[in-house]
Amino acid sequence: MKNSKKNKVSKNQVYLFDYDNKHLEEREITDISHCIPYKETPTVTWINVDSVPPITFLHELRLGFNLHPVVEEDILNINQRPKIETLDNYIFLALKMFNFDKKSCKVVSEQVSIILAKNFLITFQQGIRGDSFDSVRKMLRDNNTAIRSGKTDFLCYELIASTVLNYFNVLDDFSNYIEDLEKEMIENPGTETLNKIYHLKRQILELKKSVWPLREVINILERDSSKFIYPESKIYLRDIYENLIQVVDITETYRDILSGMLDVYLSSVSNRTNSVMKVLAIITTIFMPLSFLTGFFGMNFQYLPGTSSPWGWIIMAFIMICLFIAMILVFKNRKWI
Repeated sequence: MKNSKKNKVSKNQVYLFDYDNKHLEEREITDISHCIPYKETPTVTWINVDSVPPITFLHELRLGFNLHPVVEEDILNINQRPKIETLDNYIFLALKMFNFDKKSCKVVSEQVSIILAKNFLITFQQGIRGDSFDSVRKMLRDNNTAIRSGKTDFLCYELIASTVLNYFNVLDDFSNYIEDLEKEMIENPGTETLNKIYHLKRQILELKKSVWPLREVINILERDSSKFIYPESKIYLRDIYENLIQVVDITETYRDILSGMLDVYLSSVSNRTNSVMKVLAIITTIFMPLSFLTGFFGMNFQYLPGTSSPWGWIIMAFIMICLFIAMILVFKNRKWI
């Protein structure tokens, strides 16, 4: 295949690992024609496209590796649910990779597409900074790791496992944020606290929506009798499945905690409103008889008892003070204040 501008990609976007138990080749790829010869080698080849590839590049890759046009569309569709497609020459998987942005307190999702064949494995990412594949790269650079002696199915397991293990890191960040939110709700709850609770619930729901179907993907992959999944690798897939169950359980727990926090917040706001209304009601009740007396003796009639006496206002003030004290004592006796 001749080199041309249409099948070249930007630097630092495509990486290639070709290895067996004795040798490792690691290089950056700038032209798709450099990848295609590796599909026939007896060694294991991992091609990682760390960005949404241009359509021309993806088209050349599809032709070079005999991929189905529908797979090309699925790779470009970055908003789909986790899925698996088993074809004659390879298996296609799609899943989500998550990272927690501590500044915005938001989960950043990244679509990961995997093409698993007998001698090669291709992964596609969106180019978001940071991924969970660094641990796999470190293992590949070490001659004494099991992955160097494994096939493409074991490499696929390690990539999925690193993604799933990163879910636990994201959940740990969620846990720390929930603890801070609980302190804020107890010390100084406000409208911003309510918005944070709703925001975090949406983030938890997004994570669960991606993890739940991934369980079915791993279950199908484990039970599949495809020639690309060897029996000795299926026990590792079961381990991923169990980890996903734990992730789902933790997300359910966090959702229940946030729902409880929402109830506590609404209750605290209601209690605070009731306290204010109680104080206002007490003040109003105390001043009602005093207002009646001032209104009664303030009427413009000529003959009212005590209006002509120089001691009338002192007597009225004394009666009002006594009435005020009496009502306060009654309220305290009934434990209203």
